[in-house]
Amino acid sequence: MTKGTALLFDLDGTLTDTDHLHLEAFRILLQEFGRSITLEHYKARIMGHPNDEIMREMFPDETPERRVALSDRKEQLFRDQLATLTPTPGVIEVLDWADTNGVPYAVVTNAPRANAEMMLQGLGLDRRMTELVIGDELERAKPDPLPYRTGLQRLGATAGRALAFEDSLPGIRAAHGAGIATYGIRTAHPDDALLGSGAVAAITDFTDAGLWKRLEALL
Repeated sequence: MTKGTALLFDLDGTLTDTDHLHLEAFRILLQEFGRSITLEHYKARIMGHPNDEIMREMFPDETPERRVALSDRKEQLFRDQLATLTPTPGVIEVLDWADTNGVPYAVVTNAPRANAEMMLQGLGLDRRMTELVIGDELERAKPDPLPYRTGLQRLGATAGRALAFEDSLPGIRAAHGAGIATYGIRTAHPDDALLGSGAVAAITDFTDAGLWKRLEALL
């Protein structure tokens, strides 16, 4: 193991592009209330935020218990759409590099554990990505830095020797707030938004030449 180093990956929109599935799940849920949602609203107000915050904003007049039930239904609607997923280009090669060089890695996500485990299975990564940090299982989820600080602690890593990968603006703020150099994935946001939230660089996927130079510099 390379001392103090680690790679920390968001899941939705980073290891694979699933935002269209989440958007469709919200559309189905809101149709039951005679409401709709736009892609722009999803990107601005939902993507990367914790479920309790989303449901408080989306259903302010519902009881907390009802909001939990609605959140659970939305996540089931999401899982109902899952099948075999396609990894973001280059991510398998990055994991192979990490395994070869003894660099530990983890998933840090606001997704419920059931979603995360099902997605990793669909990606064929469930036996590799065994360290999962679930934001909703902590005192505070992203955009708070706590999930990333927890990931560092579990991997025995230091922020200055780690890299994080995120596609959402709250996620980038969380990783940046934990002191981790963070790459913004261009799944949904323009470069200026990713960089403005604290990303050190914006990349299309894990084949980026600049990323690979940064990885080699960790060793």
